[in-house]
Amino acid sequence: MRKALALLLSVVMSLTLLVSTAWAEEKTGFTLPESLNGKTVVLHTNDVHGAIDKYAKVAALRDECYAKGATTVVLVDAGDFSQGSPYVSLSKGATAVEMMNAVGYDIVTLGNHEFDYGFPQLKTNMAPGKAQFMVSCINLVDDKGDPIYNPDATAPITDNNGNTLFNLTIFGVATPETMTKANPALMKGINFLQGEKLYDAAKAGIKIAREEGKSDIVIALGHLGVDDSSAPNRSIDFMQNVPGVDFFIDGHSHTVMTASKENKMIQSTGTGLAYVGAIIIDDASKSIESNGLLDLSNYEKEDATVKALADKIIADVKAEYGQVFAKTEVDLNGEKAANRTAETNMGDLITDAMMWAIRTKAPSVDMTNAVAITNGGGIRASIKKGDITKLNVNTVLPFGNTLAVVYVKGSELLEALEASTFCTPESLGGFPQFAGMQVELNTAPKYDANADTYPGSTYHGPKSINRITIKSINGKAFDPNATYAVITNNFMAAGGDTYYAFAAAKEQFDTGLPLDEILMEYIATELNGVVGEQYAKPQGRLTIVNNPKTGDSGVVIYMGLAVMALAGTAVVAKKKELF
Repeated sequence: MRKALALLLSVVMSLTLLVSTAWAEEKTGFTLPESLNGKTVVLHTNDVHGAIDKYAKVAALRDECYAKGATTVVLVDAGDFSQGSPYVSLSKGATAVEMMNAVGYDIVTLGNHEFDYGFPQLKTNMAPGKAQFMVSCINLVDDKGDPIYNPDATAPITDNNGNTLFNLTIFGVATPETMTKANPALMKGINFLQGEKLYDAAKAGIKIAREEGKSDIVIALGHLGVDDSSAPNRSIDFMQNVPGVDFFIDGHSHTVMTASKENKMIQSTGTGLAYVGAIIIDDASKSIESNGLLDLSNYEKEDATVKALADKIIADVKAEYGQVFAKTEVDLNGEKAANRTAETNMGDLITDAMMWAIRTKAPSVDMTNAVAITNGGGIRASIKKGDITKLNVNTVLPFGNTLAVVYVKGSELLEALEASTFCTPESLGGFPQFAGMQVELNTAPKYDANADTYPGSTYHGPKSINRITIKSINGKAFDPNATYAVITNNFMAAGGDTYYAFAAAKEQFDTGLPLDEILMEYIATELNGVVGEQYAKPQGRLTIVNNPKTGDSGVVIYMGLAVMALAGTAVVAKKKELF
């Protein structure tokens, strides 16, 4: 496909990032050389998650590389650009694609959040003419096992006279977790190769690139991550099993990591354009000369055209969703690390709203045997003390999920909770935030996993229940043989994340009530427009014992990483066609 090149970024602020401690690094201090004559630069982003106000800096940085004499600048993204803020989620990812077209991306792979609005919507967003960049994904296949998007792409890097300097191959890899991290009901007709099948597909592509395509440099553009919960489909697993890859650009786990021989040449920029990765290739030797993370929070240059487009999108959304409808007297914790490892006050507020909605709008449900559960990974932002707008709430709950009720036996409820905490205290998107229960989680016993995964999933169900104890349901003793109404979201009801037990339930219904609207109505009506001191802290619904990270308090510790600055020079864009 055709592609005008462009790149990179800046950012931004003190960002709270969930960083796997085994991979975390301090800021590298990497800067671009004063001269890039005779060099090709690959600039890469990942997990932008709707930070569209930073794309103008991405474009300006790309232009700066050309101003310093770069032969070619290749701009790539490792996925999760379609979700994360209302500026992209309200359009179901279309505005993210519009912004990336304007910046001039060359090639992208798909993150799990590209599928949040269903595979049919993804196909629409990535259709020729809509997406002006190549989409590569070696392991996304149809029912026949054939790749849906370009498995890989090889492009000649040429000088100004059109002479080929070397050949560059890039291929995309998406996390197999996508099948359950997106709504399984909207993922019909597709599958993701994983484990040995993924490795074999990659090896076959690399063989063609190296032997038949005579590629000089092979780069994997992956959305796999390094979280323990993603094993055995992490980037580190991939690089240990697939020889012939010179460099792995990673995403998914929001890790800040500079590639080195010690970490198998895996590089990742975190999230929200906190950093941008750079790979500098020497044209003469046809080899990677240097690489690192560009820390551009005070980078002042912006592309005027890209900025104008972002400003318009942001202004339009704020005009429609910016009106204040309530206030909060306390900070509501929507941080990623917190909501995926422990009970939070935001989780309590949301699940209380879910319980209230069914109690008031579905009176046929027996609330004495009802509980509410939502996945911590579905909570995407905090709300600070002060005014609350619809935009705030939509940022917290951007997926457009609706409220569903699933009827399960107590034993099946136990299974769901055991599976969704299998790796606690390690982070997991399926970690439950809930109401109507008192639960104890003991992290000391090892999760007793079944040998086989759940159907269509990367997760293993529990062979036995040895970590979770349900102390009570709405003040009454828990009965594993009783039937309980689980109030949840449609994503989980369809078996999203670790919740296959809900998808297997014979009786369930979807109310059609959007979760974000329920939360707004609960605050405005039941709380009289004020989130008060009753939500100042988590209410003690979950007790975590033998927690090696936090003791027995159940309080999760997360770190905020401040991004620093690098100055640059604005120049006129230079464009080439690649891939």
